[in-house]
Amino acid sequence: MSFTDRSNLRQPPLGRRLRLGFVGGGRGGLVGSWHFSGARLSNHFDVVAGALSSRPENAALSAADWVIPADRSYTDYREMARAEAARPDGIDAVAICTPNDSHAAVAIAFLEAGIDVILDKPMTAMLTEAEALVAVQKRTGVSLTMTYPFSHHAMVRQARALVDEGALGRITQVHVEYLQDWNLAAQALDGAPWRQDPKRVGRSSIVGDIGTHAYHLLHSVTGLDVARLRADMFVCGGAKPQPDTAHIGLKLSNGAPATMQLSNAAVGQYCALRIRVWGDKGALDWDQEKPEELRFTPAEAEERIFRRGAAQGIRAQAEALIHLPRGHGETLTDAWANLYAEAGIMIAARRSGRDLGQALTRLPGVEDGLRGMDFVEACADSHEAGGIWTQMADRD
Repeated sequence: MSFTDRSNLRQPPLGRRLRLGFVGGGRGGLVGSWHFSGARLSNHFDVVAGALSSRPENAALSAADWVIPADRSYTDYREMARAEAARPDGIDAVAICTPNDSHAAVAIAFLEAGIDVILDKPMTAMLTEAEALVAVQKRTGVSLTMTYPFSHHAMVRQARALVDEGALGRITQVHVEYLQDWNLAAQALDGAPWRQDPKRVGRSSIVGDIGTHAYHLLHSVTGLDVARLRADMFVCGGAKPQPDTAHIGLKLSNGAPATMQLSNAAVGQYCALRIRVWGDKGALDWDQEKPEELRFTPAEAEERIFRRGAAQGIRAQAEALIHLPRGHGETLTDAWANLYAEAGIMIAARRSGRDLGQALTRLPGVEDGLRGMDFVEACADSHEAGGIWTQMADRD
C-alpha cells in the first residue's frame, strides 16, 4: 500500500507497531487514559514500558493494569530513558502525561536519548522552559508531537479544507469558546491540586489548560494566528488561587477581530468547545459536543450540514480521518487515535529515513507548542497589566 494516498490511516507503514512508553498517566489519571486509548486504537503502537508513577506501589499496579512487564516498569524517567535507549527492543517513542512543570525535563531526557516524544499540552509551565525544549529538539532532530486532539476530528479537517478552498472568502471575524463546570467549588481540583499551583501550571491555569486547545483550534481551522490580544481573568466559582474564567479579545493576523471565552466554572457546561468562523462569502460552525456535524452557511446559497461519514461533499483531508459509516459514532477517542496514527506515520518515517506520506498530515509539533506558550504568556501579561492590548511574540 502507498501511504501517500492515505487510504488507511491506521495501517502501520513499517509492517510492525512502534514500541511506546509512558511517563505519568498511571492509575486514576484521566489524561493518561486518553493517550493510552488513542495509541491502542490507532493500531500504530504497542505500550511496552512506563514510568507511570514515582510511587513504586502505584507504578507497579498501573503497569499491571496496562500489561507492561515488571522489568520495564520504572519509577524514574531518567532511568527509563537510559535503559530503553540501550535495549535492542527499546521504545521508539514516549508519551508524557505528567504535570506541566515536569514536561521540559522529561522530554529533554528522551530527546537526548534519541527517543521520539509525544507530549501533552501545554508544552511547559514557563515560556523559558519551552524555548529550551525547542532548542534541544532542533539540535537532536528527534521528533516532538504536541497532543491537541480536537484538530484530529474529521469535521475540523473538513472545515479547514473549506477555508483553504476559499468557500468563506476573506475571514472577517471568529468566535471560539471552551466552557466547563468541573471547577465550580472552592478548591475544586478534580483530584489534581497541582492544577492551581502557579509554580506547576504556569502563569494562567485556565489559559494553559483549555485556552491552548481553543487557540490551537482557531489556528487549525482558519490558518490565521493571533497578532494582538487583551485578556481579563476572573474567579467565577468558589475562591481559589487562580482564575477559572477568561474573556479574551483578539486581533488576528489578517486584521480581523475575534473573541475567546474560557471557563471551567460555568454551570451546566461539560466540554463545550465551539468555533464559529465568518467570512465575506460564508460561515462555519463546529461544536465539539456534536463533533460529527459541521454547519456551512454560504452567503448566497442554502445552508448545508456536513455529517462525518463517506458521503458527497466530504473532502479528502477529512475522509482520511473517517473509519466508520455515518450512524456509527466516531468521537473524541477516535480523534485521539487519528492523532496517534499520524504521529506513528511521522515517527516511522524519521526512523526509517523513508517518505511515508507524512507531509500530508497536520500534526502539531514544537512550533505549535511554543506558540501556545506565547499565547499563555501574552494573556497573562495583558491581564496583569489591567487588560491592556498586548502584542503576541513575533517568531518569524
